[in-house]
Amino acid sequence: MAGAAPNTARATAESVARDCYGRLLAFLAAGFRDVAAAEDALAEAFAKALEEWPVRGVPDNPQAWLLTVARRKRIDGIRHERIGENVMSQLQVLGDAGHESADRFELPDRRLALLFACAHPAIDESIRAPLMMQTVLGLDATRIGSAFLVSPAAMAKRLGRAKDKIREAGIPFHVPARDELDGRLGSVLEAIYAAFAASWPDPLGIETARKDLSDEAIFLARLLFELLPGEPEVAGLLACMLHAHARRRARRDGAGCYVALADQRIDLWDFAMIREAESLLIQASAFRAPGRYQLEAALQSAHVERRLRGVDNWAAVLQLYDALIEVTGSPIVAINRTLALAEVEGVEAALAALPDPGNAPALTGYQPYWAARADLLARSGAAAQAHQAYEMAIGLETDDAVRLFLRERQSRLGRG
Repeated sequence: MAGAAPNTARATAESVARDCYGRLLAFLAAGFRDVAAAEDALAEAFAKALEEWPVRGVPDNPQAWLLTVARRKRIDGIRHERIGENVMSQLQVLGDAGHESADRFELPDRRLALLFACAHPAIDESIRAPLMMQTVLGLDATRIGSAFLVSPAAMAKRLGRAKDKIREAGIPFHVPARDELDGRLGSVLEAIYAAFAASWPDPLGIETARKDLSDEAIFLARLLFELLPGEPEVAGLLACMLHAHARRRARRDGAGCYVALADQRIDLWDFAMIREAESLLIQASAFRAPGRYQLEAALQSAHVERRLRGVDNWAAVLQLYDALIEVTGSPIVAINRTLALAEVEGVEAALAALPDPGNAPALTGYQPYWAARADLLARSGAAAQAHQAYEMAIGLETDDAVRLFLRERQSRLGRG
């Protein structure tokens, strides 16, 4: 293979990382039986690619090339460890796995196996979903910490301990038997949903990584649904994400500015996706075992119904939020609930129900809390307090389009 331009080599490496990182890591982790070692070896392989591909050219099968280099790096590392039964066993496994021909190699998808390995009972329940988000979906500690209202440093330490646990406990990398799923499925669903939510700031797919993340989350949910068609919460999660994804093109106008749900152009919605979501929700409800994701999907469905039919269904929305809080106890759900409560019982009732950061300090740095507070204060006529809350929301927001939207809302206070 001839040499490639540095930009071409880097673009290829970045494309493989976006499209295949989770599959590459899952495949390596299953062979290494060590997530952290797989991450290190894969990182070294990508570094080697950026060094060699501009000189020697991009290989015909970049995935196979990366796996081969990563395996060699791991084998070299193992050989420097004390020789023993475990080390020899790992060398045998890696040697046996390295015989595929690069010309015909196809990367098997072992991400579900890695997801369920990260949800093993030996792993602390609170870190399972974040661990999956990092290992399978490639998110960093900063974005994961933001999703779970935890500092990046604290999240990084927890993730490191969880990976050590996988290695020390010898946790197997496979999809567990049906009778083992009950204690693991919830964490897998939580990770997929949190990853999907992390893609929302870029609904048009302008930022490729975020678009890939939403597509990846939906793909993994479809894999789960194929595996577990009789699990209503799996169908509920997929329905919820499809409902939200169906409106992605309407969340920005022609100038790229953020558009709230109440002002979106309905003709930009993906109605085939909405119909699929509704079908999944009906299928899930037939089991008469409502759970978090079915309730989330029902909320999405209610918002769609309100826009399509022009009906006032806020009372029903509030009931769904009440049920969701009973299930989750989440302060984030409580924040969203106040916006529905304002429509049913008035702004003052909503302000009184807004969670207190004094009881949940993580909310102090949570942008949606300040955006909701600002909106409610503005509607109550407390312009000065609303202005301060908007300042907090704007300062915490990283999406320029949403910042502009909030700034416009803030500017209306002086005209009101």
